[in-house]
Amino acid sequence: MTNVAIVYYSATGNIHKLAVAAAEAAEKAGAQVRLRRVAEIQEATIAPNFTEWTEAFQEHVGGSSREVEIATQDDLDWADAVIWGTPGRYGAMAGPLKHFIDQTFELHARGGLKNKAMSSFTSTGTQHGGQESTVLSLSNVFYHWGAIIVPPGVTDPIMVAPSNGNPYGVSATSGLQAVPGLLAQNVTEDNLKAVGYQTVRTLQVAEALKQGLNK
Repeated sequence: MTNVAIVYYSATGNIHKLAVAAAEAAEKAGAQVRLRRVAEIQEATIAPNFTEWTEAFQEHVGGSSREVEIATQDDLDWADAVIWGTPGRYGAMAGPLKHFIDQTFELHARGGLKNKAMSSFTSTGTQHGGQESTVLSLSNVFYHWGAIIVPPGVTDPIMVAPSNGNPYGVSATSGLQAVPGLLAQNVTEDNLKAVGYQTVRTLQVAEALKQGLNK
């Protein structure tokens, strides 16, 4: 059985929704699944004047997301495939996820991340808010590890649905505007289907790698 870890950081709930959909798709496909969120690295929201951000932060650290276990390096070591989720922060991954990745040095040094299938998804406030570059910021890490990057590409009709269309990794648009009071959670059904497809595709590549490398 193939081991799949879904490792994510979610500040307002959008990435959490996508991560849960990814985990459900992997389980349905017959994988062993670990759904894990990375720990917060600060005690307060980064946007204290945005009521919705504050409420979402409190929910993330003390609400429904607290039922999701905190990710550890063992989860990466255990996994054959890792699906990563992060909101975009100025065109790159969020700080808490980068902090977690910075802790992989010892695992990487012994080759513990090479040949694992990796894929990633994101959500940004606007459609052109750095979605592709956020996914690519994670791919830069995967290159160093010697991991196998699995993009969803344009390999299924769901990837060209109006709210998807990103061949690098599924991306949602939250609807966040640059003024307080306008934070919306706009993960669509197509986004959820697409991240499920991306997850299963990555799982299939991981299975092929296991079989091929074990011959």
